[in-house]
Formats: sequence, structure tokens, C-alpha cells
Amino acid sequence: MEDWNELRLVLAIQRGGGLTAASAALGIDHSTAFRRLKALEAQLGVRLFERLPGGVYQPTEAGARIAAGAERMEDEFLALGRDVVGGDHRLSGRLRVTSSETLAYSQLTAHLAAFRRAHPGIVVELSIDNRVLSLSRREADIALRPVRPKEGDLWGRKLAGVAWALYAAPAYVEAHGGVPKSGKLDGHALIGWDEAASGIRAAEWLAQSAAPSAVVYRTNSLVNQLIAARAGVGLALLPCYLGDDDPGVVRAAARPVAELEGELWIVTHADLRKTARVRAFFDLVGAGLANQADLFEGRRSGRAIV
Repeated sequence: MEDWNELRLVLAIQRGGGLTAASAALGIDHSTAFRRLKALEAQLGVRLFERLPGGVYQPTEAGARIAAGAERMEDEFLALGRDVVGGDHRLSGRLRVTSSETLAYSQLTAHLAAFRRAHPGIVVELSIDNRVLSLSRREADIALRPVRPKEGDLWGRKLAGVAWALYAAPAYVEAHGGVPKSGKLDGHALIGWDEAASGIRAAEWLAQSAAPSAVVYRTNSLVNQLIAARAGVGLALLPCYLGDDDPGVVRAAARPVAELEGELWIVTHADLRKTARVRAFFDLVGAGLANQADLFEGRRSGRAIV
């Protein structure tokens, strides 16, 4: 095996579980990935993947060994890249940032505009993705995350707590009343996530607090849930930094939901923490978001009709 791309292909198929995900990750078409895998297996004289129903590719022992070796090589390559970038003292170049849809929609963009004015030589690439992208694999240089990082090679700080509350259009609350202090949602039309949502604390809380029949509108986008609440569809459970800052909705319950208190973190890889453009982003954007802690934590005087 003389071509690094052969190793990358095996690793991508193992990570993605099939050719479709691997071809997307590598930027090649499905037929090219298939031909390259067949050629590699013929060259080595060994089968690297078992083809299972549904297009699933399960690595054989040989395939798993090659993928493990490719991952070690990738780790070394990425570490070398981080080492070089980590010593970059220029306030110029590309900076890849990842954020959730709600943060980008409501608060982040204004801080990015201020960052651009202060550092016009830095090109910010914002990836709006609710998944946790890998900073070790350089899928992003900086992440704004709703959870404390667990990986030991990451470095960052907590910017604020994050509170959640129930919101609706003023006309809806005036017509149907607010949520009583008991927290019961009886009689209210609810806006929620699609039924396939899993691992979302707010979605789980809503499912435990009301019957499925109470949910009259479902969407996997919190921004669209806000828009639906603004249009009078019903109550939406939203982070306070999204709901309290929107003039089209009010709190249907004065207090945030205590069980859903979360956090907002700004994180980078430890190897990049001294890079000039990373430090500049932490200092300007990170500090700007931290200064809004009252909004994130639901302590700003919100409009409520209860």
C-alpha cells in the first residue's frame, strides 16, 4: 500500500459504516469509492469489509487493522498540523468556528461582525451544526458548545449558564392563559421536536410533561419552533437567550425550567490555544458572549404574561 488515499478510504468506510458516508467524507462519488475499494482488495488479496443488508459495510479483521493503522497515521498528521498552526502569531488567515443554529441565529453573528471589524485579516468560516464536531481532527478550530468538554486534549472556559423557559405569542397567552406555578401544561397546544428526537434534554422533558396528543406542531429546528410560537401555534420550550431577546414572544411561565439548566462553553484544541487568531477570538467573541450571562441564564427582565 503506497498511497495514503487508500488508507483514508478504508478509515472513512469504517467510520461511516458504508460507501455513501465515506464518499461524502472524501469528496468523491460512490462509484469511485466502490472501484477503489475493489481494486485495493484485489491488490491485497484479502476482503476488507463484509457487505451487510442495507448498504452497511462491516470491517473484517484485516479491514479493522488497516483502519486502526490509518487512524494512527491521521493522528500524527493532524498533531503535526496543530503544532505548526499553534505557533502562528499572525492575526490573519482562516478560522473555522462551529456553533449551534440557535446561538448563530440570535447572538453570535453580532459578535462575529465586531470581530471582523477588529481583525479584518481573519476570515471566519462558521459551521452551523448541532453535532459535536471533532476539534482533534480539525473539523473546526473553535467550538461554542452547550456542554462541558470531556476530551482531555481540549482547552476552553465556561461563558455562562443556559436557562430554558416556555414562550408563546402575547395573543396566545392572553387567550389561553399562562402556565400555572404547578407547571402543568394541561389545555395548551405545544410545539415540539419530531418523534425521532433522542438525546435532547428539552425534548425529553416536554415528552415527560405532556401527552403526545398535546403537541400540535413538530420540527427539529429550534429557530423554527420560535417562529411557530411567534405565529401563535402554541407554547415552545426555548433557551432564554433565544426567547427573551425576541419581541414576538413572551414567557408563558415566569421562571425557567430548573431541570434544564445547562452551560455554554468556548473550546479549542490545547495545541491551538496560543495561536494568535484563536486567542483573539476568545478575547473578543468569548468575552462578548460572557458579558451577556444575564440573558443566557434567564436573569434579564423578560416579558411575561402570566
